[in-house]
Amino acid sequence: MDLKRPLFDGSLVYLAPIDHEKDAEIESRWTHDAVDMRLLSFEPAKPLSPAQVKKSYEAIEKSVDGDKNLFYFTIRLRSDGRLLGFLRLYDVIWTHGAGTLRLGIGDPADRRHGYGSEALSLGLRYAFEELNLYRLSAWIAEYNTPALRFFEKAGFTVEVCRRQAINRSGRRWDLISMGMLREEWERSLGIGS
Repeated sequence: MDLKRPLFDGSLVYLAPIDHEKDAEIESRWTHDAVDMRLLSFEPAKPLSPAQVKKSYEAIEKSVDGDKNLFYFTIRLRSDGRLLGFLRLYDVIWTHGAGTLRLGIGDPADRRHGYGSEALSLGLRYAFEELNLYRLSAWIAEYNTPALRFFEKAGFTVEVCRRQAINRSGRRWDLISMGMLREEWERSLGIGS
């Protein structure tokens, strides 16, 4: 573990807390694109006002403070601090050292620039080194092939297929669980045995 390496900062992006005033307006715009919302969430897509987004932020922060099994970060562009997306570590089961990860880049124009990869790298380091987790899971809809490739490229392995678990646009889709163990992450960095 390199204690001198910044925990939340990358060369392209950094992880930060929610900014209720600025972020709500941006995230509200993301919710108005049903196609993209279906990639970012399993919930029914619906447009949200900035006020509704602020309420969701309040619920997130209440859960972070109360449950102690949710860690929520915004992903921001290093050059100007602009909101790009979110990284969420949730359903942490401390006795097993296990948790679930969800990452999303909100605006399609911000995808495929390396922002998500760097944010994932920061999130994995936080999960495995700071929280001392042993394993992470990520749940991805079968129709989200870019996300499946993204997590596979990052070293996640397909572990579970919940057949026809998602109903979208009159069709049933599989829900894929991908996982990564701490030693797999360490090997990918060239550390560990």
